[in-house]
Amino acid sequence: MTSPRVRAGGRIAAAFAAARGAGRPALIPYVTAGDPDLAATRGILGALARGGADVLEIGVPFSDPIADGPINQRSAERALRNGVTLRDVLDLAAGLRQDGLPPIVLFTYYNPVHRMGIEPFARAAGEAGVDGVLVTDLPPEEAGDLGAALRATGIDLIFLVAPTSSRERVDRICHEGRGFLYFISRTGVTGVREDLPEGLPDQVRAVRQACRGRLPIAVGFGIGSRRQVEAVATFADGVVVGSALVRLIEELGPAPDRLGRIEAFCRALAGR
Repeated sequence: MTSPRVRAGGRIAAAFAAARGAGRPALIPYVTAGDPDLAATRGILGALARGGADVLEIGVPFSDPIADGPINQRSAERALRNGVTLRDVLDLAAGLRQDGLPPIVLFTYYNPVHRMGIEPFARAAGEAGVDGVLVTDLPPEEAGDLGAALRATGIDLIFLVAPTSSRERVDRICHEGRGFLYFISRTGVTGVREDLPEGLPDQVRAVRQACRGRLPIAVGFGIGSRRQVEAVATFADGVVVGSALVRLIEELGPAPDRLGRIEAFCRALAGR
């Protein structure tokens, strides 16, 4: 199987450009693959696409998700109990591309990638039609081999920037990152918060200035309402919504109207 796309700019860049042209931020919802099961995840991601998602972020379940708060940790635990592996997530991505869904970003920790092997992972991700990979615990200083392997298959390696990131690290990420830059709104782990941190707009603007517009900036961690999406839209190019959606999936369980309610939640976030 060969990659269905390798082209200049890529699908992630096109998604951000389309959102910018429409005068809105790119909406990037996150779900954990395999929670509550893989078939349900495929349906949920379809509902999110219908609800206005511009990019889909899919979490690879991992046993020690140090960047995640309790909601996402429980989600990963449920997926692991289902026996979901990185290979399963890649197969899911391939099916999503056949469904014609928006660009796909894998959110993972380095251990599953390391176990599969950098080159085999990059090839498999390219064959599955993955558009971007974000490895939460891989610092840019150590990401050269993976970045090169992914570039060879047309996949964007996306980096995290925190409020505490040094100017040197920001400069490096701006130079080596692709797709978009994921700005963590606060220190700590994922989880729904009522308010955005004070000073966040200035922090994002400083990173944008450092990048000189080379990469769009999406803000995540703690965002879960339309009000917060609208606030972030005044200074960022995209918004990542994770824990609020994962919590909704957890609360709905096998409800017969699950997909409709998830689609409605996404539409509300997107303001559509």
